[in-house]
Amino acid sequence: MTTRTRPATVPDLSFLLQHTSHVLHTRMTAALAEFGLTPRMHCVLVHALEEERTQIQLAEIGDMDKTTMVVTMDALEKAGYAERRPSGKDRRARIIAVTKEGAEIAERTRKVVDRVHGEVLEALPEDERAVFVRALDRLAGGHLAEPVECPTPVRRARQRNV
Repeated sequence: MTTRTRPATVPDLSFLLQHTSHVLHTRMTAALAEFGLTPRMHCVLVHALEEERTQIQLAEIGDMDKTTMVVTMDALEKAGYAERRPSGKDRRARIIAVTKEGAEIAERTRKVVDRVHGEVLEALPEDERAVFVRALDRLAGGHLAEPVECPTPVRRARQRNV
């Protein structure tokens, strides 16, 4: 005897958001790999250039745990793109300072990131692009801004740094 399930009455947003996020992340990773950067490395460089920020602040912006942030910073320092320095505001804190080479690569990769995002938006009809971005922005800043308390921790899929 087979059991039939009712057809879904609401689109499977979990699948749609996870799948498209994974594919976009894969495209971004491939595009930035040409420059020897990962999306996380690019994120740290761009946001460290905006203003003086600590490693902890940049980890929060990039949605990274401490270990991932340390590994990302180690890679940026090894490449000569950023360095950890004492903060001028709080001598206990360490800020991330972008080197001249880091600022140059960040500018070059910002264009790549813009291109990848533009290609995604160009896949939609022109009249739907702004609506799509506004809707995602509203969800990310509102109903889906923060995870809820959950008895079983939900882990993010492990991302491989390329």
